[in-house]
Amino acid sequence: MPARERSRLTDAAVARLRSRAREYTVWDRSVPGLGVRVRPTGGMTWVMLEDAGGTSRRVSLGSVSTMTVEEARRVCHGRRASPEAAAPARPARAIPLFREFVEDEWKAAHFERCKPATRKTYRWLLDARLLPAFGEKPLDRIAPAEVRSRFDAWSRTAPGNTNNALKLLRQIFKLAIARGHLDANPARGIRPNRRPKLTRFLSSEEIARLHRALDRHASGRHAAQADIIRLLLLTGCRKSEIVRLRWSEVSHDTLVLADSKTGRRTVPLNARARRILERQHRGEGPFVFPSPLDSSRPRGPDLPLWYRVRREIEIEGVRLHDLRHTHASHAVMNGVPVPIVSRLLGHSNTRMTLRYAHLGDRDIERAAERVGHAVAELMGL
Repeated sequence: MPARERSRLTDAAVARLRSRAREYTVWDRSVPGLGVRVRPTGGMTWVMLEDAGGTSRRVSLGSVSTMTVEEARRVCHGRRASPEAAAPARPARAIPLFREFVEDEWKAAHFERCKPATRKTYRWLLDARLLPAFGEKPLDRIAPAEVRSRFDAWSRTAPGNTNNALKLLRQIFKLAIARGHLDANPARGIRPNRRPKLTRFLSSEEIARLHRALDRHASGRHAAQADIIRLLLLTGCRKSEIVRLRWSEVSHDTLVLADSKTGRRTVPLNARARRILERQHRGEGPFVFPSPLDSSRPRGPDLPLWYRVRREIEIEGVRLHDLRHTHASHAVMNGVPVPIVSRLLGHSNTRMTLRYAHLGDRDIERAAERVGHAVAELMGL
């Protein structure tokens, strides 16, 4: 693609411009230094080259949707004639649009450094939430009341995703403040939606029932799913870490996960987990649990067997992810210190682990009975 595309810009010509895989700018032949910047997302902005102490800098003039070609030319001429006193038909904007800032400064500072899974989440939040709401507004025109209104509206249908959108929005505004585009964060003071407390994990009896149910499905086409479910309970790994597990990540007594949610981490394997991995067929593909249709790909994330066995043993309110909670909770109940459990789960801090380190009612009742019995003996009762 040419470094500088030039054309005599007209409103019709600008309307025909289309997005490409990479951002590009078409410069006006009539007014040198005036151009239309076209982003991969489809957003188009008027820009001009402005002298700044002997060097040239690119300045945003506003969205194509709010300024015609002739208006953009007047703004450009006005800035060059008298940057401070010019009064163009539409004011020049030194403050970037939200979309511009996100696709330029924020993307370079944060997005490009994220892991692929995080970038995918950010891209969805931007495309589905933030850019449609704020994309064409200058950063300093986004009012706190508008942010709160959007947050409340999104929270009615997707409170969890809305919390993620709020977190991302705060990060974007924080960088905008650091770069001198804003004085205060418009998302400040908005409290995230409350998360439901994680209080469900399998009791000892439920674990035994699950084990027997998996044994009934341990052969034939359900065998791989049964082993995946067992490994989730035995290792405390996330579903994606086991479903997409590669043979290159398996050693004799550990899993060395190259790209877990919190980065590279090592998971110790107990004897039972090792036996499950040892009985897997090692084919030509790279995955421990390959797709039945294509051994070069991992199996899909859905595990229909889980829904079947939880109906059979009457624990339909338990999610597959609750097996990870179960692993953590039973570790704590068996005296494993929380910092060590945190390392086992791959948490970035122990506060996350403490959410899982809860006890079931039956376990509490039994503990109370044991304590009561011990105290009664000391009292001679």
